[in-house]
Amino acid sequence: MRRCKVSGFTLVELLVVITIIGILIGLLLPAVQAAREAARRLQCRNNLKQLSLAMSSHEQAHGHFPTGGWGYHWVGLPDRGFTNRQPGGWGFNILPYLEQEPLWALGEGLSGSDRRTALEQRLSTPLALFNCPSRRRAILYPNHKGYGYRPTGTPTGVARGDYAANLGSAGYWGGSSPSSLSAGDGLSEQQWLNYSNGNEHDGIIYRRSELPAALIRDGLSNTYLVGERYLNPDHYHTGRPADDDQNLYIGHDRDVLRGTWTRPLQDRPGVSRQLSFGSVHAGSLNMAMCDGSVRTISYSIDPDVHRVLGARDSGEVLDTGAF
Repeated sequence: MRRCKVSGFTLVELLVVITIIGILIGLLLPAVQAAREAARRLQCRNNLKQLSLAMSSHEQAHGHFPTGGWGYHWVGLPDRGFTNRQPGGWGFNILPYLEQEPLWALGEGLSGSDRRTALEQRLSTPLALFNCPSRRRAILYPNHKGYGYRPTGTPTGVARGDYAANLGSAGYWGGSSPSSLSAGDGLSEQQWLNYSNGNEHDGIIYRRSELPAALIRDGLSNTYLVGERYLNPDHYHTGRPADDDQNLYIGHDRDVLRGTWTRPLQDRPGVSRQLSFGSVHAGSLNMAMCDGSVRTISYSIDPDVHRVLGARDSGEVLDTGAF
């Protein structure tokens, strides 16, 4: 009888193979993660594209970009239309142009507890289009501070967004508002201006704005419309900071409006920049212009260029290669 010699890996050979596999996995994982982030960043750009097109459709239908609403206490009421009588913000006003008319219409023709229930249902309805997939999901987030909204109640959970409309280049003024619809309807333009400390914003969407495209004299392609907003990563899900404690359908507030008087910034743990544009993405953020195009804006953009991009009528000529 002949003996058959069985060959196999030695211990040293097995260790070498395992080491090689480990090296290959170590090289592959970053590439896979980079590909996933590239896909998420592209989805974020697509979100902003859809939001900007909805705002443009609103402008074409009503003669002005969506109003910024009354203040953070207020949510949208479909019975009050699309003018500056509408207390809800831009996130509410563009719903019909995002194929979300049933969500926009909640509460229409109702009163009392029936209307409150319907409006609360909207506040508790997240939409993936309003969230950057690199940052957080479209889910309900806690109403940590127990805010009650006019004219609805106090929901336990609310939908939040990661995008903000362009308030302008000069500064953020006030977030308070009238205590009732009748009180707001009875205010003069000067009295309304007092809620902004007597100042006017030079952006596109702000308190009770009704801005037509014709007044964007710096050019639609040279003016921000809506973009990613800065958030502190420590509080993506808590609802504790003042710039992320509301819902995406409210009126004039830092949760849904940002300005360009400070440079945009990548999200950083422990850092609060409650009025700035910014993003979780490395190197740059996405900003949609008033012509519907979406641009990649570097965090190292010249602060003066970034400031001018927030103003609708600065009169300054920009080098398009600077952003």
